[in-house]
Amino acid sequence: MFSIGLTGGIGSGKSTVADLFAARGVPLIDTDLIAHQITAPGGVAIPLIASEFGDGFIAADGSLDRAKMRALVFADDTAKARLEGIVHPLIRAETERQRIAAQG
Repeated sequence: MFSIGLTGGIGSGKSTVADLFAARGVPLIDTDLIAHQITAPGGVAIPLIASEFGDGFIAADGSLDRAKMRALVFADDTAKARLEGIVHPLIRAETERQRIAAQG
């Protein structure tokens, strides 16, 4: 089994190509979706983010307050690195889990 990574800017056709693959039965692993899942209410990243940045970065519904976090990380490279240090390993682990599962 081999993997293909779809990258590109906004509007470059990544979703269209992914949909074409999916229509042909190709398993897809969407790291954007994984990122949203781990920062959703009850997501595995939420307690780690709250511990690192404070409860003020968690929305009332228990998800990551994306607007507040976005404002911080775009203004502070250190905060961005701290956030990436939390979410990137979790995204990689879930990506690997899904890759193994797709191999059957």
